Amino acid sequence: MSDQGLPWGVGAATGLGSLPGTDIAEAQRIVLGELPDLPHLPELPARGPGADVIGRTGGLLVELPIELYAARWRVAPRPGRDLRRARDLMERDLDQLAEQAEEYAGPLKIQAAGPLTLAASIELPIGGRMLRDPGALRDLAGSLAEGLRGHVEAVTRRLPRASVLLQLDEPSLPAVLAGRIPTESGLGAYRAVETGDARGLLGTVVEAVRVPTVVHCCAPDVPLDLLRSTGAIGVALDLSLLTDLDPLGEALDAGFGLLAGVAPTTPTGRAPTSADLADRVRTLWDRLGFPRRRLAEQVVVTPACGLAGADAAYARAVLAACRDAGRRLSEE
Repeated sequence: MSDQGLPWGVGAATGLGSLPGTDIAEAQRIVLGELPDLPHLPELPARGPGADVIGRTGGLLVELPIELYAARWRVAPRPGRDLRRARDLMERDLDQLAEQAEEYAGPLKIQAAGPLTLAASIELPIGGRMLRDPGALRDLAGSLAEGLRGHVEAVTRRLPRASVLLQLDEPSLPAVLAGRIPTESGLGAYRAVETGDARGLLGTVVEAVRVPTVVHCCAPDVPLDLLRSTGAIGVALDLSLLTDLDPLGEALDAGFGLLAGVAPTTPTGRAPTSADLADRVRTLWDRLGFPRRRLAEQVVVTPACGLAGADAAYARAVLAACRDAGRRLSEE
């Protein structure tokens, strides 16, 4: 751990989850090769249903089976083939991870959708999203908490020398809090979830897993005060979407970790260099007025979001640039 008590080493870099392609063995080789200080369990949504973030996390839920209906995930009366597929994919991924990273002894990041984003994405059997029913939302958070605790234990059994870091993906959180999730008709929106309720739902999951947790939100208006109050130890942001630096400055000043999303997720010309990425992080840090000696301890360099929409060569180049940017910052 760093002097800040954060579960990564100085100058760390990582990915945020998804990669292109369908070959999990190759994806894990890339991650372990390019991100040796903070690798993550890659996600490959191109494999189809059950490999997407909602289906993948839904496969971890306890006593709350889900299924595909009209290309959308919904609560199912009993476990079926869609759930089996999601669970089989995850088991295959963990077995491959154990094979390739058997001797790994550092921090390892895993990802799952958070309870608010799940509730905004999974439908009830009677129609409408789980977001509409406060009781269903509480049940979902409890099921997710239990399922993620078991998932962490499964990873730890396979890699007993690694220390697990959990990333909860909450891209829908700002919209859920603002009442901007549209109903199925598109003519209205679901009632906003109160901040206190959202805090309790996220806190339920964070407390249950018993490992350091960061929350990832690649949307504007990330509620940093709320996230800090859940027990999370950090946040993953797309820095290009930041409009108000004050909440971030307050969080960092209190010791919160930052997974700084600085590398574009799809090609817009040449791949960014490590110098480009280090400079973007450094510029933000200097604007916030913090001493440089803390930067590489508190900040992890990452892509702006997942890389599923990129090609393999670009994804590899971005991860390598993030790694080298982290090392540049650690040398200052």
